Amino acid sequence: MNTHRRLPQTQTALQAAGNSPSLARLTELVRESNDRLKAIESLLPEPLRAAVKAGPIDGESWCLLVSGNAAAAKIRQLTPLIQARLLSKGWKVSSIRLKILLAK
Repeated sequence: MNTHRRLPQTQTALQAAGNSPSLARLTELVRESNDRLKAIESLLPEPLRAAVKAGPIDGESWCLLVSGNAAAAKIRQLTPLIQARLLSKGWKVSSIRLKILLAK
């Protein structure tokens, strides 16, 4: 009689994402959001770059996570340029939302 039980094999998050269509889609959206941020980075004034993070993509809407009201105000002024850059790279973004992250 065999008393040894087999433990399930552990998977990396990347392997798990590959095995689940919904996780795979989420992983792809995160990658695309980060790619979008890289594509627009040169449009952002250098002091603001650290204040902006890639946020969620929801259809043709993209969210940028911004630390602070002043940074958000400047980014709002740049949204037409950001949208034009994204369009030139093949991403159709009809709106850019800004979410201000509160300091801890």
